[in-house]
Amino acid sequence: LAHLRREIEPVPAAAMVQFLLEWQHVAPGARLAGEQGVLEVVDQLQGFETAGVAWEDEILRGRVSDYQPGFLDSLCLGGAVVWGRWRRRGTQAENPARRPGLTRTAPIGLGIREDLPWLLDPAPADETALSGGARDAVDFLRRRGASFFADICAGTRRLPSEVEDAVWQLVAAGLVTADSFAALRALVSGETRRLEHSRRRRRQPRRTREGRWSLLETEAAPADGRVEFWARQFLRRYGIFCRELLARESATIPWRSLLSFFRRSEARGEIRGGRFLSGLNGEQFALPEAVEALRALRRRDLRGQFAAVSACDPLNLAGVLTPGRRIPALPGNRIVFRDGVPVATLENGAACMLAGVDPSERPQLDMLLDERPFRFGRTD
Repeated sequence: LAHLRREIEPVPAAAMVQFLLEWQHVAPGARLAGEQGVLEVVDQLQGFETAGVAWEDEILRGRVSDYQPGFLDSLCLGGAVVWGRWRRRGTQAENPARRPGLTRTAPIGLGIREDLPWLLDPAPADETALSGGARDAVDFLRRRGASFFADICAGTRRLPSEVEDAVWQLVAAGLVTADSFAALRALVSGETRRLEHSRRRRRQPRRTREGRWSLLETEAAPADGRVEFWARQFLRRYGIFCRELLARESATIPWRSLLSFFRRSEARGEIRGGRFLSGLNGEQFALPEAVEALRALRRRDLRGQFAAVSACDPLNLAGVLTPGRRIPALPGNRIVFRDGVPVATLENGAACMLAGVDPSERPQLDMLLDERPFRFGRTD
């Protein structure tokens, strides 16, 4: 093991960021396509929680070249993919002056349904502060199982508006999900609010009421198995993993537990250990294929490549791997990298230059800041 570790030549943070842009299918030539591409992205990013409004426009579209909302809808309705909040949140107390529920920026995750035993927080949710409508809805779902919106209204004997508030409060608490992503899309896009204030559309069915609602729960996985799952998932997501990357994750797995698994896996020859990234203390571990991909990247000339990444993306590593301050993970914020180095940011609509760029590159940089993320370019 000591001999294998001495073979590793650490790379700077900029090279690591450039590697991750390709590893996570964001860089030119590495993007995926079609419904199968969406499934592969979800498999790699599952367990990561970010603003619900950012998933399609700011994350999936950057990795799937021909992304269409129908791809994700099909995967959810077919049972392959599930959405929800993996960490249990405290419920809001019943308050007539405040409408409980999920906001557009609330953290939401995507995952593979068969991995729910490992993805879900094993801690039980606190249901004592649920509103009366939410308690009725969750009791009904426990008795009847997955149910359509109209069935929940009939079974709880509550108004549709009350049930709608209830299910979104349950989603916010991490207690329920729906087999249609259109329900979440309608909320985060603002369609629900527009329909509420439009008399002309009052009789149209709301997308938030499409599909069946069900409890987001499953048989808890063993503690050891959960640690192994998350350790392998982090390696799948980043290829090369170190303690600093836990700052971008919401999973509550302590580093010491992950470290124990990583060391055993290295001893079995399944993964590599060593210092892959310079400037960081502590042990680092990598998949063998990630080590080869990093070596191949270093042999290529990638100078002059720009990449714009959403601040909600797991690749928002400014201030985590690279020097400087962290960029708040809010929808609309973004970072522009040049050869893996952060050179500009957009926060709350205001652009900020972090490093000097050549005047000839400024038009391209302005375009990346002004338009949607995930635009790429190269200067010669």
